[in-house]
Amino acid sequence: MSSPDPSRPVRVLLVEDDDLMRRSFSTALERYGYTVTAAADGLTGLELFRDGRFDLLILDVMLPGLDGIGLCRRIRETSLVPVLMMSARGDGLDVVAGLEAGADDYVVKPVDTFVLVARIRSLLRRATYAPAPAPGGAPDPDPRSGTVLVFGDLTVDTAGMEVSLAGSPVALTPTELKLLLEFAAHPGIVLERHTLLRNVWEYGWDGDSRVVDLCVQRLRRKLGRERIETVRGFGYKFRR
Repeated sequence: MSSPDPSRPVRVLLVEDDDLMRRSFSTALERYGYTVTAAADGLTGLELFRDGRFDLLILDVMLPGLDGIGLCRRIRETSLVPVLMMSARGDGLDVVAGLEAGADDYVVKPVDTFVLVARIRSLLRRATYAPAPAPGGAPDPDPRSGTVLVFGDLTVDTAGMEVSLAGSPVALTPTELKLLLEFAAHPGIVLERHTLLRNVWEYGWDGDSRVVDLCVQRLRRKLGRERIETVRGFGYKFRR
């Protein structure tokens, strides 16, 4: 999983079919220092993605040709790049479909520029998340300290940011990896959804817990359903 190079501007691919919104979002993000490439439909967005290297994608759900859900699925076939979905409706179908397709987070239009930039910064922090080694090289039980953790046939190398299952590498998006690290830091402890929203998605308020539920489902598909237990009425627990 590659991380954005801090020595150059962050490159964003924006796929939005509304001309006014596309220009408005592009201008606003460029004022914050981002380099924005924009497309008006899903197929053009897919072509631009394949031809370029981007640090983050912003995809509208409703797109001509290839909608944002289908575009996200196509991108996830080859890339773990952070993806932020935008929905004009914000209903359950859009949210669930986008997150199931592999998106990391979503915002509902109309969206304030400050909110959009906050979600972008949060996604980029996950993509550049690199834990520091333990002081003096000593072992540290916190998985974010640079240790290698083993849970049965699951190995989490927090220094190399790599995960393997039964010896085979597991490809995780930045959000999936940070969620796994949060679980691995608290094995056997119930973590409430609002705690995960704060620590992984960096929501300073009670956000939509569906982003947690859908990301947990994706982790279960990749690591095995039995590893993460649902504690009804509370949250989730990572099995020791």
